[in-house]
Amino acid sequence: MSSKNDYQPTYREPLSPSQKMYITPEEQAAKIDEKLKVAARRYLCPSCGHEFSLFQSRAVACKYCPKANQRCPNVRCPYCDKEYPISGFVVPGENNRSDTKIMNEYTDNIFNRWADRYNRR
Repeated sequence: MSSKNDYQPTYREPLSPSQKMYITPEEQAAKIDEKLKVAARRYLCPSCGHEFSLFQSRAVACKYCPKANQRCPNVRCPYCDKEYPISGFVVPGENNRSDTKIMNEYTDNIFNRWADRYNRR
C-alpha cells in the first residue's frame, strides 16, 4: 500500500503549442486546444519543488508586475518567486521565440479579456 509521501508526479519535457496533440472528444466539446493544454499544464519548480502552471504563475505571482501582460519572457514560481525563461521551461528550446510568443500572446489575451470584462484595469 502506498502512502501520500510515495506519490511522485511525472513532469515531462516542455511542450510546444504548435505541435499536434491528442485532444479528446470531451476536450474538443469544451473547446480546449493545444495552447490551453500547455498553459494549464503543471510544472515543477527546480528551486522549491512546488508545482504550478503558467496560468497560476501569471495570475498569482505576476499579478501586480507591470510586465505581466506585456509579453514577459519569464514564468515565476508563485511559491518562491524565482523566475525562469518560458523557453526551455514551458516550451521546448532555449531560444524558441515563436512558441514563447504564442504562449505570451495567449495568456496575455486571456488575462486582458478577464480584466476588461470585470473592470480590473
